[in-house]
Amino acid sequence: MMKHLLFALLLCMGTSLVAQQNKIERANKDYDQLAFIDAQQLYKRIVENGYKSPEVLAKLGDTYYFNDDLQESYKWYNQLFEQYTDNIKPEYYFRYAQSLKSVRRYDEADQLMAKFNTFKGYDSRAEAYSTQPDYLQIIDFQSGRFDVKNAREINSYTADFGPAFYDDQNKVVFASSRDTNSLIKRTHSWNEQAFLELYDANRNSIGELSDAEKFSGTLNTKFHESTPAFTADGETVYFTRNNYLDGDLRQDIDGLTKLKIYKSTRKGKSWTKPIEMPFNSDSYSTAHPALTPDGSKMFFASDMPGSTGYDEENNFTRSDIWMVTIGADGSYGEPVNVESVNTMGRETFPFVSKNNVLYFASTGHQGLGGLDVFASSINPDGSMSEVVNIGKPVNTPYDDFSFIVNDDTKIGYFSSNRIGGMGDDDIYRFVQLEDLRDTCEILVTGTVTDEQTGEPLTGATVTIMDSNNNQVDEAVTRANGKYVFKLECDKQYFVRADKEDYRAEEDLFTTPQTSDFIDIPLALSSRLVPVLECDDLADVLDIEQIYFDFDKSNIRPDAALELAKIQAFLELYPETKVEIRSHTDSRANDAYNDALSERRAQSTRSWLINKGIDANRITAKGYGEQQLVNECANGVDCTPAQHQLNRRSEFIVSGLDKYNECD
Repeated sequence: MMKHLLFALLLCMGTSLVAQQNKIERANKDYDQLAFIDAQQLYKRIVENGYKSPEVLAKLGDTYYFNDDLQESYKWYNQLFEQYTDNIKPEYYFRYAQSLKSVRRYDEADQLMAKFNTFKGYDSRAEAYSTQPDYLQIIDFQSGRFDVKNAREINSYTADFGPAFYDDQNKVVFASSRDTNSLIKRTHSWNEQAFLELYDANRNSIGELSDAEKFSGTLNTKFHESTPAFTADGETVYFTRNNYLDGDLRQDIDGLTKLKIYKSTRKGKSWTKPIEMPFNSDSYSTAHPALTPDGSKMFFASDMPGSTGYDEENNFTRSDIWMVTIGADGSYGEPVNVESVNTMGRETFPFVSKNNVLYFASTGHQGLGGLDVFASSINPDGSMSEVVNIGKPVNTPYDDFSFIVNDDTKIGYFSSNRIGGMGDDDIYRFVQLEDLRDTCEILVTGTVTDEQTGEPLTGATVTIMDSNNNQVDEAVTRANGKYVFKLECDKQYFVRADKEDYRAEEDLFTTPQTSDFIDIPLALSSRLVPVLECDDLADVLDIEQIYFDFDKSNIRPDAALELAKIQAFLELYPETKVEIRSHTDSRANDAYNDALSERRAQSTRSWLINKGIDANRITAKGYGEQQLVNECANGVDCTPAQHQLNRRSEFIVSGLDKYNECD
């Protein structure tokens, strides 16, 4: 995809297949230079010839992954994980998880991210998963706020992306590789498409685009130009270009051409010669400028030193969102990393709306797969609010990026390579139907489970009530037992879960004063306790063991508390009978223990009879030390606590099935 030319990556790999050494070395060379078409073919041939290794499968997957063809990367990462489980580096858990999302295998992706999360301290993306395990439900909650249509009237069969408002001209300017007027088609080795140039299109009052043509002036060259940002008066433009100026294409020490941000001003109908920004460099990329409404700040994407996403293993850096101030005299401050929105993944394509909301694309925050669009409000003090996935239908398992919106008209555009487009990347137009979030908003999520089994409960009714016990909202859990509510900040609420045949459970909480997520799990205990012949009531009723003091048979106070549960059960179910089995530890001789356990069994029986239970419903037998629960037999050195585990009583149900005898 063309947009991925907009960040050069240096990926240095080793080789391991001796018989295919020459082919692999040649493939690696293409891989390092990002000529992924050739590298893919070579790695595929190696595999077709029967030579597989973790390295080859990983690299073959990478050639698709870094070209954001996640459906194809899935095929090769899948083989890697199926055949070489013990030879997989941590980063591939994340890459495979992203690829799984692209084929909508979200449960497996979550499992991979859970595994990735076990690599402590490895990556902030694992932390993002652990703090938002219910991210799909949260994304669903934000979804449905945009009416999206493909801007077919201006898209081509190649890449079209990176729209920008050119307000004073009622136009949208974008990048395209359609190369319609060239007699000689210039292509590059990444994906064999033409180089990017800037085009503009007219836009009408409902956002429809028309009459796309090459952008006039001197901004286009024979290399890449893209992602412009115009000042409010339309007199100044910042844009992205290869490191090319005055006929000179410059490269870094590895022979890679980086990207730079350039500036030009309008003189009549033409544009002045572009000048590059002072924070550009031949050794890293700066790209995708975005201006705040007052023009005092520029956000952009860069892999400059200080970026979060440095990959030490492969010696390259993923891009972050950066910010630089623009003085009234046109001077520029030092670039500042916008740390609160950046991750170990890639953050890129920023845009700042009139309401001071920063939109950007990311692979590091929790999303649906590939690049997703996220939003974070810029607070008056310059801090950033919590990052929010803007949901479907803008975001999909494919790459969705370059989002722009007019907050007054609610009309905007973004780019995507989703299925159903006209070419590679297409431009989509939309109408925003609903704001993403209030000034302060709390998302309360949780899982309703069966207390005994721990399994999620479907069909449970979850209700939110305020401090005056007025119902605020209600939801019914799905198969995963999840629920989610949007609530106001700094208020007290009850959350209550109820389900037929279960006891209701509720929790009282106070929401934070700033936007946040709260997770409140609710475990429901069953109202109905199923009992079968030969069940041990200690297990069925969750009864603590009936313990006895050493060499004693009297009922201890703690034992009486548990026996009361047995009593209640027998009273409620008069058709049942109970066999009391009493056990001792191995201390003292066998005959003595047999007699002691018999006394304990009879003591327990007598306690229940004294409470009014019919004596004919209760039998009792002592087993001495014949059925120990641990290794503390005669002659084994054990602690007092270990011995006490063997001093117990069981309560075996009978009388339900006359044909069944209990062991």
